[in-house]
Amino acid sequence: MLTPDQFFPFLLAAMVLTVSPGPDNLMVLGMGMAKGRRQGIAFGLGCAFGCLSHTALAVVGVSALIAASPTAFTVLKVAGGLYLIKLGWGAWRHAGAVNLAASGVPAESPARLFWKGCLANAINPKVVLFFLSFLPQFVVASRGDAPWQLAALGVTFTLQAAVLFGLLGWFAGAIGGWLSRKPRAGVVLDRLAGAVFIALGLKLIVSR
Repeated sequence: MLTPDQFFPFLLAAMVLTVSPGPDNLMVLGMGMAKGRRQGIAFGLGCAFGCLSHTALAVVGVSALIAASPTAFTVLKVAGGLYLIKLGWGAWRHAGAVNLAASGVPAESPARLFWKGCLANAINPKVVLFFLSFLPQFVVASRGDAPWQLAALGVTFTLQAAVLFGLLGWFAGAIGGWLSRKPRAGVVLDRLAGAVFIALGLKLIVSR
């Protein structure tokens, strides 16, 4: 089980990162705008549940490192922190540069779109690296149940992403119109996400 000190900061960070403009939520937004609410929701749920594959990789890989070599785990944390800082700097520099029109996808059944969303997320190597970087910093290694903590964190991330992506698919039309009229909103969201990435990266590097 996660403690309140783990769960609530993790949930807040996960929600901020999930709503920030990125490939997954922009595809969900484009799908909902172009094809309808059912298609947008289905694709969004697929993208969210694709995170479970990355959770499994994180549980196996990070747990093995903790068991085999504390030094290797420290190296992973530093590398992960630098990667998060790089992502944050990129989001800050290119704030508002995403084009919503590029996210459209062909019309398909909701079931097919669900599995397509799962696959799109599962095979994305950047998401693999993100999970390996993001989840471990909320693990309390001294508790001795790191695999269960990682699994709980991954499931928490998946569930909140399912809720937010589902809502995004539902309200896609209204949200798309609002963003098109207020381009500064995309810039603010990008820069907020960039700041979160950088802060998490620094925290991961200095944590013990």
